[in-house]
Amino acid sequence: MNQIIPIQYINPVFRPPSEAQSLILPVTNGCSWNKCTYCEMYTAPQKKFRVTDEQVVLESIQRCGEQFAGQVQRVFLGDGDAMALSTRRLLTLLAAIKDHLPKVRRISSYCLPSNLRHKSVQELVALREAGLSLVYVGAESGDDEVLLKVSKGETFESTRDALDKLGAAGISRSVMLLNGLGGRLLSKQHADNSAHLINLTQPEFLATLVVSFPQGEDRFRQAYPEWAPLNQQELFVEMEQFLQALELKRTVFRSDHASNWLVLKGVLGSEKERLLQEVRNAIDRPQTSRLRPDWQRGL
Repeated sequence: MNQIIPIQYINPVFRPPSEAQSLILPVTNGCSWNKCTYCEMYTAPQKKFRVTDEQVVLESIQRCGEQFAGQVQRVFLGDGDAMALSTRRLLTLLAAIKDHLPKVRRISSYCLPSNLRHKSVQELVALREAGLSLVYVGAESGDDEVLLKVSKGETFESTRDALDKLGAAGISRSVMLLNGLGGRLLSKQHADNSAHLINLTQPEFLATLVVSFPQGEDRFRQAYPEWAPLNQQELFVEMEQFLQALELKRTVFRSDHASNWLVLKGVLGSEKERLLQEVRNAIDRPQTSRLRPDWQRGL
């Protein structure tokens, strides 16, 4: 007898690298903002934002439970931003996951800061108690001028407020920043203000990627025509400046995405000096540093 496919996906499907072993459960399609000029993830016509019918999601959870109840330990709520859903709907879905997938130990989601504007800390506590334990926040920059030029739809304060709410609720935060997003013109303030944002919010996880445009720069340059990309050494200099300005107690740091030439992994702040030395070595002696060849960057 043929098995019924438990989940119907609308391709392409995106997820954070650390969710490779997770069940991807689409509760929305696309991104509720989808105006960031650097982002190519949700621009396809079939990825226009919509909320997946609640009954469809509940039936998918039930079917996954019938087929994989003992196997699924992690669930990622896709697509671009499950936190656009109401707290009531999220609680309903989280309860269904608990009922039908009892082995699940971690539930996570992408999160636009603006979608927490109308969610209270008490609501977020309820979501955490129902199983939502980790969210990925694409801050991209802590600099308001950079954020405006890339049509992010967020500010330093809106991102800070969201991260503070999540922290107060006990939900772990994985913050993503884009190395090189400000270009040469705004590199210094991009690094300094991004570090300031991270210092004030002290997220549990922090990751950096290098801004890149596999489909071309035209869309990005329409809003930021004076943008000039950083070369490899300039990206390292910006990273050094960012790391030097960080004052963290305990944040797991990763700069190992395919876009990065220099892979960095450590805990900030206990390993700050080691990470800084690795970056300085790459600046001063790139030929002796273990840099990822351009053809391996997977872009």
